Amino acid sequence: MAVTVLIPTPLQKFTENKTKDKAKVEIECGGGNISELIDSLETDYPGIKKSLCDDQGEPRRFLNFYVNSEDIRFLEGTKTSLQDGDEVSIVPAVAGG
Repeated sequence: MAVTVLIPTPLQKFTENKTKDKAKVEIECGGGNISELIDSLETDYPGIKKSLCDDQGEPRRFLNFYVNSEDIRFLEGTKTSLQDGDEVSIVPAVAGG
């Protein structure tokens, strides 16, 4: 099952030498949920998981994951299932004042 993942600029250092478009990668995700997608990203782009997840393996608080524009926090979190052709966006939180 292929899923398109949109990579934010701060994380493109992991993808820049391995794909034509470092901002968008195609990942074969056999398991079918966000947690397994993150593991697949780590396999293809070593070191990226540490930037995506905390020590417990949960997405970092300052990163938001969207599946087809739906925030996974309002779905099933990292257990949110994926389908062939889905688009997953990784969006850093923006703060300011």
